[in-house]
Amino acid sequence: MSRPWLAQYPPGVPAEIDPDAFASLKDVLAASCARFADLPAYRSMGTAMTYRQLDDASRAFAAWLQKVGRLQRGDRVALMMPNLLQYPVALFGVLRAGMVVVNVNPLYTPRELEHQLNDSGATVVVVLENFAHTLAQVIESTQVRIVVTTQVGDLLPPLRRLLTNAVVKYAKRMVPPWRLPGAVDFNRALAAGRAQAFDEVALGHDDLAFLQYTGGTTGVAKGTMLTHGNMVANVLQVTAWVSPNLRDGEETAVMPLPLYHVFALMGCLCFLGIGAQTVLVANPRDMPAFIKTLRQARFTAIIGVNTLFRALLDAPGFADVDLRSLKLAVAGGMAVQRVVAQRWKQRTGVPLVEGYGLTESSPVAIANPVTIEEWSGQIGVPIPSTEAAVLDDDGAPVALDEVGEICLRGPQVMRGYWNRPEETAEVFTADGWLRTGDMGSMDERGNIRITDRKKDMIVVSGFKVFPNEVEDVLALHPGVLEAAAIGVPDVRSGEAVKVVVVRRDAMLTEGDVLAHCKQHLTAYKVPRIVEFRNEPLPKTNIGKILRRALREGAAAA
Repeated sequence: MSRPWLAQYPPGVPAEIDPDAFASLKDVLAASCARFADLPAYRSMGTAMTYRQLDDASRAFAAWLQKVGRLQRGDRVALMMPNLLQYPVALFGVLRAGMVVVNVNPLYTPRELEHQLNDSGATVVVVLENFAHTLAQVIESTQVRIVVTTQVGDLLPPLRRLLTNAVVKYAKRMVPPWRLPGAVDFNRALAAGRAQAFDEVALGHDDLAFLQYTGGTTGVAKGTMLTHGNMVANVLQVTAWVSPNLRDGEETAVMPLPLYHVFALMGCLCFLGIGAQTVLVANPRDMPAFIKTLRQARFTAIIGVNTLFRALLDAPGFADVDLRSLKLAVAGGMAVQRVVAQRWKQRTGVPLVEGYGLTESSPVAIANPVTIEEWSGQIGVPIPSTEAAVLDDDGAPVALDEVGEICLRGPQVMRGYWNRPEETAEVFTADGWLRTGDMGSMDERGNIRITDRKKDMIVVSGFKVFPNEVEDVLALHPGVLEAAAIGVPDVRSGEAVKVVVVRRDAMLTEGDVLAHCKQHLTAYKVPRIVEFRNEPLPKTNIGKILRRALREGAAAA
């Protein structure tokens, strides 16, 4: 097929990557640990772990899984932790032992956790003690036979470890740690693993690396099968894409998004691939602590989502952060709002580089060149070795600049959904395109603009209204802190636009909101209903507003 987007690739970015450069993520790790052995790989709570130490600790955990845990190649291991040094150690330990990582949100409810553990068939869970109380409620109804517990400070220096664990354990705001009978302490597992011989495992592109859970386009959360080949390809694609800005062994990247989310996970792998130091932020909602970390880091790159960048810009202490070293700010996971992009560039001098992907594509598939000088309002162009097309419901291409469903092909596209062949078949066209469920358009140069999720689209008297557009307008109003647009049934127009608004200005009225929208939107896009809320809107673990929850609440009302 024609690939007009290649003309926009910066010098040095290849049209294709060599997927055979590494056989598995284990080989990516080995190469980086050998090349950058004495450089810091991860930093958390003021403590750095070098690539040599990462190699040693992950090897020890892999040996413990093999010899003490008696796990076999292909067994599933669930990781249920925030961004701590323990996460990459456990992550790479599982992978190099030939097992499959099941990333788990530690804030899951018992029902959500039970479903994911049972669906994946995980037999081992590594969990931060502060969240073990949730596991305790469901473990008897799962296949889990080994629980490894860790405390926040376990991989910090001895004195800091004792102090950190004591503070966390007795903090009134924290859920008391639960000790499950027979649970193994993480540090003791590492010590026992160091006394064991590690059996190297030969892995290839077809071996499963992750069961990464997602709601997909419909239905209950399902495991996306991401192979070593998928993940290696995306690591190579993304590192090639950022190569004009970032240099091997020279960068410090801030990671405030949780590593159990696929966007942050790929960032973690890519930064490891170029020998960067990744600064792990365990709780970005603690803004004073987050700002303190940024002041100390002298970072060159940061990954985030629209809500996080907006929260930083609104935080008083962010004005004092030294940003002279910043080279790259990447935004993904949700649509970037124009006002946030403009404020970010004004404050930092560096544009937000927006990209696009989904769990089913490992996740990065489309991105703006990192050499842009201004935020474009587009999600960009397909990255190396990736094809994109905009198709109608019958799988036929739509005209340039016409809206259809964004579809993808490339080596990073998933194998399918775990134990769900029917749902896998539904998301692929006959000729192998992955249907993303996102609506958008492509221009003659290959630039892709996303409009919204297919299921979130609102149809008012036959006219399509995309919530992102309405929300972008609302974000421009100084009296609006956050807002979401949803469709609700209407006897006259089929659906009507409803907006749910959290005020920044307590004096903001419905009339103010409607007048602002009428100024910027054509008539059928103007909200019919305005609801004000005093509490934050429901969000996913990376800060994306859950429109589905708002629709369900409206339906119940």
